[in-house]
Amino acid sequence: MQKRITVSDFSKSKRENRKISMLTAYDYPTAKILDQAGVDSILVGDSLGMVVLGYEDTTRVTMEDMLHHIKAVVRGTERALVVGDMPFLSYHLGKYESVRNAGRLLNEGGCKAVKLEGGEEVLEDVKAIISAGIPVMGHLGYTPQSVNRFGGHKAQGKDLETAKRLLRDALLLQKAGVFGIVLECVPYRVAEYISHRLDVPTIGIGSGAGCDGQVLVTSDMLGLFKDFMPRHVKKYMDMGSSMEEAVKLYISEVQEGIFPTEKNSFKVEDEVLIQLKAASDL
Repeated sequence: MQKRITVSDFSKSKRENRKISMLTAYDYPTAKILDQAGVDSILVGDSLGMVVLGYEDTTRVTMEDMLHHIKAVVRGTERALVVGDMPFLSYHLGKYESVRNAGRLLNEGGCKAVKLEGGEEVLEDVKAIISAGIPVMGHLGYTPQSVNRFGGHKAQGKDLETAKRLLRDALLLQKAGVFGIVLECVPYRVAEYISHRLDVPTIGIGSGAGCDGQVLVTSDMLGLFKDFMPRHVKKYMDMGSSMEEAVKLYISEVQEGIFPTEKNSFKVEDEVLIQLKAASDL
């Protein structure tokens, strides 16, 4: 069994200037493939709300949803650091609830760290969770759980005021003890500067190559999710189209009697069939 990556390996990667790779997974077979391919970290993101459960955004994802999918991903990994997203309203109702919910993701789900969105406004919750011995990853910039406040999917940090707020929040999160920070849809030069100012690694998504690592939604980069394609995504293959073609071929072969063939079926001895046909008690 390979040595599992830990949060301390994130810090080591930052010190050694080694880029960190992160992808999302929500099920056992995908997690197993990503893990065997050598990805550093797997995020069980609340993006499952859109790419798996068919919701309009992430705000309808529940703790039970997250626990169900985290368990499956953990069962499929041996090496990658599994990080579980804290869903909407699981860390907004006081420090006790925040710690309790973060603890459930680790104790029941089996992940090794949690991620939550926000800066100064969630600082006390972050501190409380870390004080309970639970590693926390921050998330700044475009934070999907705040989509209604932002008025849509919009980049953050494009003017001086919001850029300064991002930097201030990043420094506050670092001081609170997070082991890394996701920067989502932040202008690449702003993200690069923030990354330079921090001792903890940044993981970019739509924030340029100056971050210390990158994360993508696996369904996006494999071309499996076709409802929309964010501009920051690079599609490494069009698996969705390949699957569609395979399904069409299957339907055609079933209708034409081409599938299944004898090699796809189980055999029986002739004598058994003869006796079955001769049976008088049926």
